[in-house]
Amino acid sequence: MNKPILSGIHHIKIPVTDLARSVAWYGEVFGFETTMEFPEADGVTRGVAGTAPGLGDTMIAFRVNPKAAEGCQGFDPVSFAVDGKDDIEAWAARLDELGIRRSPVIEASIGWLLVFDDPDGLTLHLYSWDQHGIDQSHRPGYGRAVAH
Repeated sequence: MNKPILSGIHHIKIPVTDLARSVAWYGEVFGFETTMEFPEADGVTRGVAGTAPGLGDTMIAFRVNPKAAEGCQGFDPVSFAVDGKDDIEAWAARLDELGIRRSPVIEASIGWLLVFDDPDGLTLHLYSWDQHGIDQSHRPGYGRAVAH
């Protein structure tokens, strides 16, 4: 029997403390637009899903879960992709324009990286597909290739 394969990422779900604040922030930063909402039995909507330019079919979902949001502070579960260093620098300028604190442009393990936090302290990465060609494997915390 053949091993089944994945066909992509359907959605990422981000825990939040304030749904309206997060939807507004992700809308301003990434162009997020809500396409679905998930009302509870009490009629209160505590989750939404939607799209953002550049993500193709992959959706972003937000779910009110204060305990999970607190537990994720400072963690980076997702890296959004950009093409190259020029795109990273354009994002850095955009974040500066929005007044969002960010890292400098980082020469990461294989590409360029920009790091910043969402309103709940979840750390987000913008990482380039283009590679810089610098061997960072000797640096603590940086990746190195694994032989198979």
